[in-house]
Amino acid sequence: MVNNAIKFTKQGTITIILKREYKTNQAAVTIKDSGPGIDPEIIPHLFSKFKTKSEKGLGLGLYISKNIVEAHGGKIEAYNNPNSKGATFIVTLPL
Repeated sequence: MVNNAIKFTKQGTITIILKREYKTNQAAVTIKDSGPGIDPEIIPHLFSKFKTKSEKGLGLGLYISKNIVEAHGGKIEAYNNPNSKGATFIVTLPL
């Protein structure tokens, strides 16, 4: 996800926030960029195999990431930022 943020944010910012949620005993990693955002065609299939609009890559990175996160009891989510600038990915894992 960090690699994708770097790859797609040619200009702008990438913010990474690490947070411990004491009430739920979870860790959350948020990666927010100001790149072009996620293509609306891809969003429903974002974590599926071989789904990409990128000229580089096979479309396996997010699929593999989701499987690893879920195997550890966590969840991963992604959405375009409301201001139409960039995307945000959130990974939550139990501690």
